[in-house]
Amino acid sequence: MAEIHLENVTKLFPGDVAAVDDVSLEIADGEFLVLVGPSGCGKTTLLRMIAGLEEVTDGLISIGGAEVTDLAPRRRDVAMVFQSYALYPHMSVRQNLAYGLKVRRTPKAEVARRVDEVAKLLGLDDLLDRRPAQLSGGQRQRIALARVILKDAPILVLDEATSALDSEVEAAIQEPLGALMEGRTVIAIAHRLSTICSMDRLVVLDRGRIVEEGTHEQLLAKAGAYAGLWRRQSGGFRVDLPNRLPEPVGD
Repeated sequence: MAEIHLENVTKLFPGDVAAVDDVSLEIADGEFLVLVGPSGCGKTTLLRMIAGLEEVTDGLISIGGAEVTDLAPRRRDVAMVFQSYALYPHMSVRQNLAYGLKVRRTPKAEVARRVDEVAKLLGLDDLLDRRPAQLSGGQRQRIALARVILKDAPILVLDEATSALDSEVEAAIQEPLGALMEGRTVIAIAHRLSTICSMDRLVVLDRGRIVEEGTHEQLLAKAGAYAGLWRRQSGGFRVDLPNRLPEPVGD
C-alpha cells in the first residue's frame, strides 16, 4: 500500500523561518494529489521531505503505515522528477531509459519491450538513438519522466516535471502520462492550472500552511485562494503570481 500520512510536519530554515508550518495531510493509496500556490509557499520543500531529500524539523511522515521520517530516500521506494533533472550524457536515450531496469536485472526482452512502449506513449520513439546533448530541454524532460515511470515505484513525486514543455506538448502527453501513472500514488506540483483540473484533489499552500483543499470545481465554488490563482491565469500559460495568496474565503 502506498498511502502517505503527514502529521504536524514542520521545516524550519536558519533564522527559524518556517518553509512548512505544522502540515497534516492524508494521501490515499492511488490518489493523484496536486500542490498549488505562489512561489515560496512551501510546495517543493514539502515534496522533498516526503521523498527524504529534506530533513523534517518536527512531525512525522508515514508511508504504507510505516514511519519513514528519518529513512534515507533509497529506502522509501519513491520515484522523483524535479525541475532540475539529470540524464547520463554518455548514454543514448534508450540506454538512459533502460538503465534502471537493467540494474534490477530485468530480462533483456522485457527491458526492450517496456522502453519501446513508454517511449512511444510519450513521443520519444524517434529519439531513442540520440544522446541528451542532441535534444531540447523539453525532450530531455520527457525522458526524465519516462525513466522515473519505468522505475515502477508505487509513489511518484513530480516537482513541475513538465515545466520545460510548451503548453501544446504538455497537453498532448496528459492522457498517456495519466495512463502510465495509473494505480500509483502521485504527488505533483504544477504551474499551469489548466492541466490539473481533473486530478483527484488539489491542496493550496500559503506561508507553509494548507489554506484550501478539494477538487477544481469545489475550490472555484469557494471563491477563495485557488479561485484567485485561477483568475490570474489565461489559456493555461504561466503568468506572474502575487507573493502571497489572498485570504481564503469560507471554512
